[in-house]
Amino acid sequence: MASFPESVHENDIGKAKFIGELLVPVAPFDQKSGREAWTVAFAPNGSYLAWSQGHRIVRLIPWTQCLKNFSLGHCGEGTEASNPEHLSRQGSDGGQVVLAGGEPREHTIDCGDTVWGLAFGSSVPEKQSRCVNIEWHRFKFGQDQLLLATGLNNGRIKIWDVYTGKLLLNLMDHTDVVRDLTFAPDGSLMLVSASRDKTLRVWDLKDDGNMVKVLRGHQNWVYCTAFSPDSSILCSVGAGKAVFLWNMDQYTLIRKLEGHHHDVVSCDFSPDGALLATASYDTRVIVWDHHKGTNLLELGHLFPPPSPIFAGGSNDRWVRSVSFSPDGRSIASITDVRLVRFWSIEERAPQAIASLSNGLCCAFSAEGSVLAAGTRDGSMHFWESPLSVSSLQHMCRMALRRVMTTQQVETLAIPTPLRDYLTYKVI
Repeated sequence: MASFPESVHENDIGKAKFIGELLVPVAPFDQKSGREAWTVAFAPNGSYLAWSQGHRIVRLIPWTQCLKNFSLGHCGEGTEASNPEHLSRQGSDGGQVVLAGGEPREHTIDCGDTVWGLAFGSSVPEKQSRCVNIEWHRFKFGQDQLLLATGLNNGRIKIWDVYTGKLLLNLMDHTDVVRDLTFAPDGSLMLVSASRDKTLRVWDLKDDGNMVKVLRGHQNWVYCTAFSPDSSILCSVGAGKAVFLWNMDQYTLIRKLEGHHHDVVSCDFSPDGALLATASYDTRVIVWDHHKGTNLLELGHLFPPPSPIFAGGSNDRWVRSVSFSPDGRSIASITDVRLVRFWSIEERAPQAIASLSNGLCCAFSAEGSVLAAGTRDGSMHFWESPLSVSSLQHMCRMALRRVMTTQQVETLAIPTPLRDYLTYKVI
């Protein structure tokens, strides 16, 4: 069996440019277990990079600091963190946190237990807490607030102030490992946690971290969650081939997506909210039209495609992580075959590959120029994303799909080829 179809030769595929790495010092007699970098994330405004480097430790590093050490050919990240006019940040108590020289600071956080999941959350004051009759809150989150949530092996969730590195909240309700965390991207500071206790829990950090809802339905471990860009839909994936879609206004199950043959361990929405990518141990990434529950594209990592019985077993091509690029044109995936793949949604073969041993997670930087990947030894590796220019057609499609569902597009009085393009039937 091969990693690519017969029509594709590995030597003909472009090689992604490796630009740097962040290594973890190895102490004498250091055990391999517990060193894994299970998760990596970029702050929504591109100011910080965070990853779990193993042994309870999370590193928070200003992204501009990393970029200074990487020889990027297109490293112009315009973030507020790099603007010298921004000399302070608002703390959770409403006071100002002054940063020397206007630059954010690096933090090393000891979370007290193995860190499985983490997520950044930013506050928008106009988004009020859903708990209305609350006259007093312990925390006052300002417009420039940035939080980091960490999910731990003991079932706890710890919330940290990114700018100060201080612990703000300790959320306790899960009874097993908190495997993944995600904030609603609308600035409401609604946090969803996924756990091995088979539940999803919704927390309102603007209401001092009170738990709003428990979402039940998974029969096995829940591995990963992702919000749609408008925060209205949540995808949760887990063991037993599970892909669930939830209405986050009513906290109800919309539908289950069926098509995988093994545990589903990672998911991500496209930036326009029209597509959903899910990664599974069955050697595939499936790109869905989640509005209709249809399979639009399968990105295979083993050829010829394995039978459902083999795909559902202990094959050696488990897909560990999947991530959409911010421009919506590329998807990155990491597998046990020691490769990182950069896919174009317009093709079924990778546009670029890179070597990576023991990869576990990946994420694109906020503006999409860099892919970061974590490994079993706790280190981080970075590559330039393949250079491409979005067509005017694609940008118009994304602008439309941000505000219209597939069903709404299908009702438009437009030619069939255009309708198929806008609904990604012709990607």
